[in-house]
Amino acid sequence: MASVIHHSPKAAPAKVRQAAFDVEKVRADFPILKEKVHGKPLIYLDNAATSQKPQVVIEALMGFYTSFCSNIHRGVHELSERATRAYEATRRKAQKFLNAAESREIVFVRGTTEAINLVAASYGRSNLRPGDEVLITALEHHSNIVPWQLVTAEKGARLKVAPINDRGELILEEFEKLLGPRTRIVAVAHVSNSLGTVNPVAKIIQATRRLTDGAVVLVDGAQAAPHLRIDVRTLDCDFYAFSGHKIFGPTGIGALYGKARLLEAMPPYQGGGDMIRSVTFEKTTYNDIPYKFEAGTPAIANAIGLGAALDYVEALGYENLSAYEHSLLEYATEQVEQIPGVRIIGTAREKAGVLSFVIEGVHPHDAGTLLDQDGIAVRTGHHCTQPVMERFGIPATTRAYFAFYNTRADVDALVAGIRRVKEMFA
Repeated sequence: MASVIHHSPKAAPAKVRQAAFDVEKVRADFPILKEKVHGKPLIYLDNAATSQKPQVVIEALMGFYTSFCSNIHRGVHELSERATRAYEATRRKAQKFLNAAESREIVFVRGTTEAINLVAASYGRSNLRPGDEVLITALEHHSNIVPWQLVTAEKGARLKVAPINDRGELILEEFEKLLGPRTRIVAVAHVSNSLGTVNPVAKIIQATRRLTDGAVVLVDGAQAAPHLRIDVRTLDCDFYAFSGHKIFGPTGIGALYGKARLLEAMPPYQGGGDMIRSVTFEKTTYNDIPYKFEAGTPAIANAIGLGAALDYVEALGYENLSAYEHSLLEYATEQVEQIPGVRIIGTAREKAGVLSFVIEGVHPHDAGTLLDQDGIAVRTGHHCTQPVMERFGIPATTRAYFAFYNTRADVDALVAGIRRVKEMFA
């Protein structure tokens, strides 16, 4: 489901690609879209921060708590066994969603941030030596910067950053120049949360294989999972992370994919609960993967809700969603570009559903507050990408991020709202 702009003369006309997608039918699946804010119909464009939840996800959460609420794996009673089956069913759904080879390559985490911290703390601490290098890009979310700063400082390694151009695209040639025999880890966003840039992750991974001595690649898929078809085996990435709450599932749940051979060699990230096989005061032996990395009682209900979200997205069909989101983003880009004094930040040739912009003479926080009065929910600030803002010489942007339940009417309301903001500050 890819709201990705491909600047190609051969692209199919937007009207043709929209035909198979009934947005009003889909919107009926999301109860919150019937809400009003300040007396106005809700127009929710903050989907990069978190997406809304369809009724089937809400019912999955309620079903767990009302019908078989219990802890998992160790119980022998009926409720525990039902909960365990539902929890593990989501692991298999996540395996299918990512096209992982085995379900044991899927580790449940709280979200992408915890997944990256897990890899940094476990794989990073075990494999980095003084003088080694971790390579990231200038597009990264703070969650794909700070964990690497922590572990490189601890291990005496270096963090290197590949630059981006004025469109907000990774300069692949410069990235490749930074790869070398000291590179041990490459960590990149699949899609930029603040600019919408779709990174050429396949080329990044191929270059890493070609130009390093066995460096591993982690892909931050937080913004890609709701919009792109992901195949970790085709990509040949070593780790891939995504968050449930951005793909129309609950908060507090996500998944880390890791190649089995790497996960097996990595030490536990946390201790206690189901990550152990046996404990004495002299020695502890650890459980098999993925349970070795799932200490304590997990977010059982949220995992079950994530399974419902993955089912929902798959049932809608990626091709339909891709065509609809693509046309919506193109329409929004065309409309906003026509407003004098408004500048879009991030104009990559391949771009997902982010429309990040600044209004001349208006602070983004003021713009966001005024748009909220019209019932329009956008995000304002640096979006946890302060280095990106610094690269473009701005403190913050106003960001609209479209999902498949948004409409052209939502875009029209946003454009009208931006014009009103401009008028108020004229």
